[in-house]
Amino acid sequence: MWENFWSRAWVTLVDNTEFLWNALQNTFIIAFAGFAIGLVLGTVIAVIKTNPNNGIVSKVAKSLAWVYILVLRGTPIVVQLLLLFFVFLGPAGIPALTVAVIVFGLNSGAHSAEILRGAIQGIDKGQFEAGRALGLSNVTTMRKVVLPQAYKNAVPALGNEMISLIKATSVVGFITVIDITRGMQLIVARTFDVIVPYMLLAFIYLTVVYLLTVAIKVIERRVFKIVPN
Repeated sequence: MWENFWSRAWVTLVDNTEFLWNALQNTFIIAFAGFAIGLVLGTVIAVIKTNPNNGIVSKVAKSLAWVYILVLRGTPIVVQLLLLFFVFLGPAGIPALTVAVIVFGLNSGAHSAEILRGAIQGIDKGQFEAGRALGLSNVTTMRKVVLPQAYKNAVPALGNEMISLIKATSVVGFITVIDITRGMQLIVARTFDVIVPYMLLAFIYLTVVYLLTVAIKVIERRVFKIVPN
C-alpha cells in the first residue's frame, strides 16, 4: 500500500486542488471567525466576572456567566454542534457553516473568558486604584488601563486557544460542513486509498499549526519585547 506514495500524493493534490482549498478555507473560516467571536464574548464575560460591584444586577450577570461557562466547557463541542444544527438553528434554515462558526464562537468564548479572567485578576490592584484616583470610572479604568495589560499577559494562552480551535474543526463534518478533514474522508471514499489522503491530512494540520505557532511566537516577542538568543 505504500508503493508509489509520493506519486499518488501528487496526483491526489493535483486532482483535488480546488476541492481541498475550499475545504481548507472552511476550516480557516470556522476557526478564525470562532476565535474572534470568542474573544469578544470572553472579554465581556471576564469583565462581568471580575466586576467588584456586588449589586443585584451584577450578581445576576455573574450567575449567568457562570452557567454559560459551565455548559460550554462541560459539554463536548461535537455535542454542541449536533444540538444547534439538528435541534435549534438548522431547522430554522441556518446554514451548517454558519452554525459551526456560532458554536465555535460560543465555545471559544467560554475558554477565552477564563483565560482573560485570570489575566485580569493577575493585574496589580494598584492599577485599579490609580485609575480611580485619576477620576476614571470603573468601566474606563477597565477599558483603558486593565484590559490592554490583560490582553498582553494572555497572548500565549489565547494563542493556544487558536491552535486548539484549528484542530477542533475536524469534527464539523458531523453537521455536513466540508472542512479539510471531511474533504479527505470523501476522497478516501471515492478512491479507496486511506494512506495518502490521511497522511496528507496530518501534514496539512501539522503545517498550519506550525505556522500559527511561529506567528504566535513573533507576536509574543513584539508584545513582551523578547530578544531572541
